[in-house]
Amino acid sequence: MEKVATRGRPREFDTDEALAHALRLFWQKGYEGASLTDLTDAMGITRPSLYAAFGNKEALFRQALDLYERDKLAYIREAAEAPTARGVAETLLMGAVDVATGGECRGCMGVIAAVACQSVEPSIRDHVNARAESAKQLIVERMQRAIDAGEFVVPADATAITRYLLALMQGISVQAQSGASRQELVQVVESALLSWPSQ
Repeated sequence: MEKVATRGRPREFDTDEALAHALRLFWQKGYEGASLTDLTDAMGITRPSLYAAFGNKEALFRQALDLYERDKLAYIREAAEAPTARGVAETLLMGAVDVATGGECRGCMGVIAAVACQSVEPSIRDHVNARAESAKQLIVERMQRAIDAGEFVVPADATAITRYLLALMQGISVQAQSGASRQELVQVVESALLSWPSQ
């Protein structure tokens, strides 16, 4: 935890706490929707303090995504280490439910960022897409190992299975934003697992 002193009148703020507030705002409004004034108000700091501690808005957004992945998306790596493909699917889908319904911000920031960033400058859009592709590739590789191990009872394609899981995860996020309860989303997961094609 780092304390940063701002110029002018003596003042310190907790950068971790300020970044958590920025993450919450980006989650609620997306990259373009969160103005610098919105950000400084939410973070409780001045604009010079934001620049001194985090750089510009794009740099702040990247740091907020780092925090999000560290705090909210650890379940993706946990899923990749599950002993079976079915375990991977269950961990991913329940993790999506937990993130989508676990706080004051509903839905998944990754989904929100990907949708909201398609119209912004290429550097932000490409960065968000590269993060999503990296997570997707992790699951593709894990599903390929499950296919190679003979877990699937029908012919299977690792990329197609991964896209199916990601579509379910995105649907969970969208439904959570629309007001679906945790219990309703858990039922979605249970239904999906009933038709899961591996042992």
